[in-house]
Amino acid sequence: MSTSEEPPRLYEAREPVFPRKVKGSFRTLKWWLMGVLLGIYYITPWIRWDRGPNMPDQAVLVDLANRRFFFFVVEIWPHEFYFVAGLLIMAGLGLFLFTSALGRVWCGYACPQTVWTDLFITVERWIEGDRNARVRLWKAPWSVRKARIYLSKWAAWLLIALATGGAWVFYFTDAPTLARDLLAFQAHPVAYITIGILTATTFFFGGFFREQICIYACPWPRIQAAMMDEDTITIGYRDWRGEPRGKHRKAEGAEALGDCIDCNACVNVCPMGIDIRDGQQLACITCGLCIDACDEVMDKVGKPRGLIGYLALSDEISERAGKPPISVWKHIFRPRTMLYTVLWAGVGVGLVVLLFLRSDLDMSVSPIRNPTHVVLSDGSVRNAYEVRLRNMHGEPRPFTLSLSADQPFELTLEGIDGATVVVAADELLNQRVYVTAPASSPAATAASTPLRIWAEEGLLGERVYSDTVFNGRGN
Repeated sequence: MSTSEEPPRLYEAREPVFPRKVKGSFRTLKWWLMGVLLGIYYITPWIRWDRGPNMPDQAVLVDLANRRFFFFVVEIWPHEFYFVAGLLIMAGLGLFLFTSALGRVWCGYACPQTVWTDLFITVERWIEGDRNARVRLWKAPWSVRKARIYLSKWAAWLLIALATGGAWVFYFTDAPTLARDLLAFQAHPVAYITIGILTATTFFFGGFFREQICIYACPWPRIQAAMMDEDTITIGYRDWRGEPRGKHRKAEGAEALGDCIDCNACVNVCPMGIDIRDGQQLACITCGLCIDACDEVMDKVGKPRGLIGYLALSDEISERAGKPPISVWKHIFRPRTMLYTVLWAGVGVGLVVLLFLRSDLDMSVSPIRNPTHVVLSDGSVRNAYEVRLRNMHGEPRPFTLSLSADQPFELTLEGIDGATVVVAADELLNQRVYVTAPASSPAATAASTPLRIWAEEGLLGERVYSDTVFNGRGN
């Protein structure tokens, strides 16, 4: 007789996580960081910065149309992309440094997914109540009351997500102008599409997917394992002090129990829904909320704090042996973290030096290859060049083009009498330049001759040059 059996499931269904409200030093730290980080994100595009006439007055602006990046007094041009690359390298080294010293401190306190998820959970708690109320509402059958509460929560989430997506696009164009255009439905469709995508991702990632993004989508938990060692400070449960756990402190044999009363407070406050007493886990973001919850319980039962706390593997070895804990500074200042610090600081100092040493003028010369040269009626040879003059000053500047004195060439500018052009403030000018060698000069008959074109700025007298070649007849 055949029996039908349900096929085994390859994946366990997700159990929703309803973190309980908790008070403590780490929760307070997370509140402050959330306020500061969200404040920076939402307010920064509206900060004004006077750069003079015909220049954007937004303090932080990624001007894609003109291919420039403004950050208060700093202006980055496309040819200076090495500044952006350097900042990205510093960000990577910073993650290596903090992970090596303090574990997943980025994930627990500053990651955008963590910050917005924490905000969404706070809104959920305001509308639905604390953990027990939210669990009861989740298990309850659908009703008018449940639908009303859920719709209210989703509406609040949607407003936060919309503000998040809207704030992002303000970094790429003038914020007040774009805000007026958005409200008048006159903005470019790209702006509405970008806001829509970012609103949807924020709404679903922060409201529904939450810990699943950290566990399944984010690669960082898997990468960071290679950067942690026995001296990395992370959150751990002191099982040598807490085990064997038990609830009945007045029952027979209670004196043999550890400090853990198995209240599950650490589990109930965890935004990832894990039990830190099971040891280090991929899902743990080291946010410290379990420490606050456990310390609160230890205070109530008259036990010392620190059953759950920040510690390193080497601390565990020392404490199990009855030795005093290792100094926190010895964990942080060790060869590995000092190497990361030196590299991180070196890149930063290098960027600052380059920023102060860079010239506000720039010139590049490209020979016109088709044709490489032209023989004129009198036998002289002429080459054409595309000269790009970049004026990074806040006002127009005149540039006078010339050749080295020892070079027997004649320089003329297309469409301009003389050799001086005016480059507008913060602009790039493309100027066609002709260089002619007399028929009797060696450059006219040589295959190629080195050529240096100079540009002198007319107000401060700054000079820049670019080397190229002059192509002759080759006979």
